[in-house]
Amino acid sequence: MPIIGIDLGTTNSLAAVWKDGRCQLIPNALGEVLTPSAVSLDEDGALLVGRAARDRLITHPERTAASFKRFMGTDTKLLLGDCPFTPVELSALVLRRLKEDAEAFLGEPVEEAVISVPAYFDDNGRSATKAAGELAGFRVERIINEPSAAALAYHKDQQEDQSFLIVDFGGGTLDVSVVDAFLNVIEIVAVAGDNHLGGDDFNLAIAHYFCEQNGLAMGDLPRETQSVLLRQAEQCKIALTSADPVMMLAEIGGQQRSVLLSNQKLITICSKLLRRMEKPLARALRDCSGTVGTIDDVILVGGSCHMPLVRQYLAHVLGMEPLCSLDADTTVAVGAGIAAGIKERQEDLRDTLLTDICPFTLGVSVLNREDPSNPLFSPIIERNTTLPASRMRTYYTAADGQDTMQVEIYQGEGMYCADNLKLGEVSLHVPPAARGKESAEVRFTYDINGILQVELTCKSTGQKNETVIVNPRLNLTPEALERRLKELETYKLLPREATANRELLARAAHLYAQSTGELRERLQQYIDRFHALLHFSSGSQLHRFRQELNRFLNEIEDSGWSDDDEVLRAFREDPFSDDEEEEESL
Repeated sequence: MPIIGIDLGTTNSLAAVWKDGRCQLIPNALGEVLTPSAVSLDEDGALLVGRAARDRLITHPERTAASFKRFMGTDTKLLLGDCPFTPVELSALVLRRLKEDAEAFLGEPVEEAVISVPAYFDDNGRSATKAAGELAGFRVERIINEPSAAALAYHKDQQEDQSFLIVDFGGGTLDVSVVDAFLNVIEIVAVAGDNHLGGDDFNLAIAHYFCEQNGLAMGDLPRETQSVLLRQAEQCKIALTSADPVMMLAEIGGQQRSVLLSNQKLITICSKLLRRMEKPLARALRDCSGTVGTIDDVILVGGSCHMPLVRQYLAHVLGMEPLCSLDADTTVAVGAGIAAGIKERQEDLRDTLLTDICPFTLGVSVLNREDPSNPLFSPIIERNTTLPASRMRTYYTAADGQDTMQVEIYQGEGMYCADNLKLGEVSLHVPPAARGKESAEVRFTYDINGILQVELTCKSTGQKNETVIVNPRLNLTPEALERRLKELETYKLLPREATANRELLARAAHLYAQSTGELRERLQQYIDRFHALLHFSSGSQLHRFRQELNRFLNEIEDSGWSDDDEVLRAFREDPFSDDEEEEESL
């Protein structure tokens, strides 16, 4: 039974499989490999996933959620209408759709997946991702760091030994990894990142700038208007990759408003975001005791690396031009597919070895004699230790007559336990004695699948206590899993074959919202006719009308009514024209 690799992204998600000696991207029901990570609850109770849901961000923002990956591992609740969903549940719906697409593509059931996560996800984020996979019907034994997957994809066909820096900049997260590759061995040396920095932040900065230039306050605008501005800001950001400058237009309160943007202006608008990129870059290089001079190449992956200002800024900071030879949107998925093939023991990949590292330090709490209420953090396995790893330290009793050593396990880099993430605790009986006379060896064993085994041994008696630390978010009991599945099943997840119909309707509704007059009336007629055929027509009649509607929508978009042209209207201009100088001086 095949194992698939999944890039569960902030903006888009996609799946891949190692098949016929190569990694193949899996198309969805629309024939596309990118499935937007968006979920929308239709008025009839149906759940839309993918492009159809993304298009409803404009028309039905109160019933649609996107970018929920940024909340993985938290207790955040997102409302679709009046119905609350957790980020785990929303991610599970996206994963379930990818599972259906994979089974349709491969023609057989798919029960296991390797899922990528940002390298800087802590245990809560990783456990939430595994829980989402389990809720979607997958067995998820392996989580792979996104830049590690990118390294697999990049070095798979390389012949030379090299060291390179992977910068994975997506919609919601930034990851940096230093990689040493030789022969068929890919060794991750150091990682760093920012889990709250991505393309979404650039969209928000552009939208805020638009409002400021037009005397508006973003927070005072209706939610639907904010959604429109964020979508237009994203389209503006995309347009700036091929045109400079571009004009961003929006009708707000019955008044047409605009702002001219260039890549140079974007550097000013997003300067704080760009500077935030420097910290993880410096940390990754410092942790591997390296300098830019020891790096052969800088490899860019992730959708946000399409932005010219990101490439220019990285070239400026690192002093070398980054390589953009890979498809930034699909590289992580390809790497995850290769990792799935390795786990599946595919013949072509038996000699390929990926070594990963511990992204955060693991340790225990110890007494802070200066402030006993604020315990100190004592590291046992340092960050960037190659996995699997086993480390041991000895700890002593802190009080006279102490008969129990209570060991609390933490993950993080803070000096105090309060600044880190608590993973669990385990205790051990020791003979009562004077302070510091009794001791216990604490051994941590951490594997590549993120499983932490903790072993305590009393040195005087040899008594042991051993446990595996499992995040409560990860291992759902059969009862809890069944309950959550039933809760989700109260909403109708549209069959895969209905996705194309819903996507077409969402696309038509989106154009309807942007148009006026006769064009809007014609769109309404098409939408009404399509609804009628969905309920009462034969399959062939519906197929023919769907083709007709698709042609009509294409004609509208090609004539200047798409997001790029009507809602955003990006255009090329002479960067030295008088008009631009006048706009920039406002």
